[in-house]
Amino acid sequence: MSAELRVEGLRKQFTIGKPAVDGVSFHVPAGEIVVLLGPSGCGKTTTLRCVAGLEQPTAGRISIGGRVVSAPAEGVMVPPRLRNIGMVFQSYAVWPHMTVKQNVAYPLRHRRVARAEIERKVAAVLDLVGLSDLAQRAVVALSGGQMQRVALARSLVYEPALLLLDEPLSNLDAQLRLRLRDDLRRIIKQAGVTALYVTHDQAEAVVLGDRIGVVRDGKLLQMASPDQIYNRPADLFVASFTGASNLLGGRVVARNGELGTVEVDCGQQLAAWLAAGVEAGARVKIAVRPENVQLAGDGSDNRVTGRITGQRFQGTHTIYELAVLGGRMEAIELGTGMRHTVGSEIELVLPPELCWAYPLDRDAEATL
Repeated sequence: MSAELRVEGLRKQFTIGKPAVDGVSFHVPAGEIVVLLGPSGCGKTTTLRCVAGLEQPTAGRISIGGRVVSAPAEGVMVPPRLRNIGMVFQSYAVWPHMTVKQNVAYPLRHRRVARAEIERKVAAVLDLVGLSDLAQRAVVALSGGQMQRVALARSLVYEPALLLLDEPLSNLDAQLRLRLRDDLRRIIKQAGVTALYVTHDQAEAVVLGDRIGVVRDGKLLQMASPDQIYNRPADLFVASFTGASNLLGGRVVARNGELGTVEVDCGQQLAAWLAAGVEAGARVKIAVRPENVQLAGDGSDNRVTGRITGQRFQGTHTIYELAVLGGRMEAIELGTGMRHTVGSEIELVLPPELCWAYPLDRDAEATL
């Protein structure tokens, strides 16, 4: 059955220098899917490996289902095989000399489960992952997506308390990745298992996670629902990493509640949402998502004029490159046609509640 996961003050130091994981704490209730999202080398996979028992933490406490499995200060380090976890890796890690059914049945045979029970559980999990018709096929004859489904079925068949997934879709081609991504959440939810999922792909995180934790330099910056992560990022790094790629430097002129007035570096004033603690006089960066830039939009606040300097047609939408406010921005317009030409001037609206002003963060800028 699924179980809650608690990670408290987790720290992992490999050598001298900055720790790979630095004081990370979070809670995953039973049956929830939490995604750790961040760039390569940020500490998300090391966190998952500590939960799995494949890495020994330097400090902190990890408990699964109320049972402490790792607490260095108390001398507790439960081996991976005794943590009742399932793991799915980037590599498929299937037994090439076995059939699909034999691969999935292997963990149960290893646990000396009765033959009739093995047959029942294997049939049920193959149905769950959509491989019932391929049970007798050799795994080497499967596609990459099908092999990853075998790996997932093998990790679920013994009903682990916790499922850990380390970028399981990264080795698949784009179409397979999209198809399996959409199925993964359904499979995990139907299995009823608690899951911790690691990825650098923002789209995967949004589709799969009940909550997303954004990680940078070993620290957990924000843990929230996908909607909150996308619409109220905690800081400049979270905003930029999740797609708010338009950045405008400026200084806060005045604050009124959550909104304020920012004079951007070209001298024009914009209304913007201000992060907590940002007061008049503070230097800030305004982050705006390209999809939130309204081309010839309605509204009197934050109406500016820009010039189109480039366009990239993507089939279902067009990305326009703009010279505006003394800098460059991008805007996305949905539709199967390009309505605006390069060199033309256009009025833009930057909705104040979708312009997010954060304190100037040199470290975040260097990481992006």
